[in-house]
Amino acid sequence: MSSNTKPSIGIVGGTGDLGRGLALRLAKAGHAVLVGSRKPEQAVEAARALAAELSERGISDASVEGMDNEAAAGSGDIVFVTVPFGAHTPTLESIRHVVQGKIVVDVTVPLVPPRVARVQLPPEGSAGMIAQTLLGDDVQVVSAFQNVAAAHLQADMEIPCDVLVTGNEKTARQIVIDLIESMGMRGFHAGLIHNAAAAEALTSVLININKQYKTHAGLRLTGID
Repeated sequence: MSSNTKPSIGIVGGTGDLGRGLALRLAKAGHAVLVGSRKPEQAVEAARALAAELSERGISDASVEGMDNEAAAGSGDIVFVTVPFGAHTPTLESIRHVVQGKIVVDVTVPLVPPRVARVQLPPEGSAGMIAQTLLGDDVQVVSAFQNVAAAHLQADMEIPCDVLVTGNEKTARQIVIDLIESMGMRGFHAGLIHNAAAAEALTSVLININKQYKTHAGLRLTGID
């Protein structure tokens, strides 16, 4: 754990739309954010832009730093993986040795362009299952955020979406749910990592809905206060 009372967050693939949105929300919530990229110079530039945007929103003391993916994964107390599915396995392999003993939040959805509006789950079951198998039992993989639009995360507004959180360790899921709540959303325990397949598949359904209705629809659970 970093000297800050809140865990630092490493975001692997943090220069993409989803990674940037998560970085903004987490930095606003008071976490030191380490933005990772395959190209560290791009991460440094993205971190500067994020810090400037946060300053414009009245948050001048945000901690956002750019570096390569391996450094972000190694330095963060909690690690987010926000890469396209095509880069998922090689990225996990490249950081496996630095994330042992940590919580890794896998945000990846197994979309296969150009047919991203069609559910195409991998033979292993889900991206979350791939991550848990590849990283090993000493890593607590938690799958989340597949159904929240990057546009919502980046916008300076309340997010009208809930987040399904799956993973084999309930304590790790709760830590991620606490992060979600600090970012202004509701998170819910949704079972073991096997259930990540449901949230990942739902993304393609939402893509269809968003195309049809020209919006950024998300998931909202009812009947829970």
